[in-house]
Amino acid sequence: MLHQDACRTLWCFELVIHCDNLYVEYYTPPAPSAPPGEPYIAPPLEPERRSLRSRAGGALAALGVLLAKFKGILLLLPKLKLLSTSGTMLISVAAYALIWGWSFAAGFVVLLFIHEMGHVIQLRREGVKASAPLFIPFMGAFVGMKEMPKNAAAEARVGLAGPVLGSIGCLIPLVLWKATGNTFWEALAFTGFFLNLFNLLPVLPLDGGRAMAALSPWMWFVGFALLVAATFFFPSPIMLLILVFGAMETMRRWKARKTPLGQEYHRVTTNQRIAVAAVYLGLAVALAIGMDATHVVRTFSDA
Repeated sequence: MLHQDACRTLWCFELVIHCDNLYVEYYTPPAPSAPPGEPYIAPPLEPERRSLRSRAGGALAALGVLLAKFKGILLLLPKLKLLSTSGTMLISVAAYALIWGWSFAAGFVVLLFIHEMGHVIQLRREGVKASAPLFIPFMGAFVGMKEMPKNAAAEARVGLAGPVLGSIGCLIPLVLWKATGNTFWEALAFTGFFLNLFNLLPVLPLDGGRAMAALSPWMWFVGFALLVAATFFFPSPIMLLILVFGAMETMRRWKARKTPLGQEYHRVTTNQRIAVAAVYLGLAVALAIGMDATHVVRTFSDA
């Protein structure tokens, strides 16, 4: 009996071993293969480097388009009935009132109007059709001309007529200050004197630059250098705009000066040069004296 059980057990064990030999699969690892190559990664595209000249050219082109549009707007303004002299004066008063208050803003715009009317009166005396003054907030005002004056002497007279009448207009707040002692009128007179003296800078398109057309166009470059220095010490968007317009106008007028028409335009007699120089220098001295007389000395306690 025991022998039979042992035989049976042994038979079963052999059967299991036999089954294992039949059904168990032995894993054979594959032969090592060469490591796969790394994927190719393209180098990043480098941005195209533009030269300083090309970048400056692009900036000047964009600025030229902007100025061309701005000039087109200026030419369009006289045709808009809403933006007449009175309308643009009111807009300017509102704009300046944000800085100085309504009273001073109104007085400043009136002084601007008197200055510009000097140009209008002289243009019409020279036989040139001119529009009424149109005001641009923080840029002053301008007068539209149908044509240029007939020669440089006439242009100088037109240019100086603005500061002449403007200086006379500054006598109004000066007299009121002396009569009342109110420093409001003193400050307004000082601002008017400064406005007219600044316009005498010998650089286009300011009034002094137009006077230099009859004296010596070389002074345009001197005035431009002075304006660059003033912009460096007193930077402002308005000064930058004057610089840009001044550079463009100066180069255009300087090149046109060598043409036959330009030479004829700049032919000025000695007496005319003496008259323009006397008015120019006299105005500059008088305005400087006016500024000194009306300068308001302020201290930190006045703030």
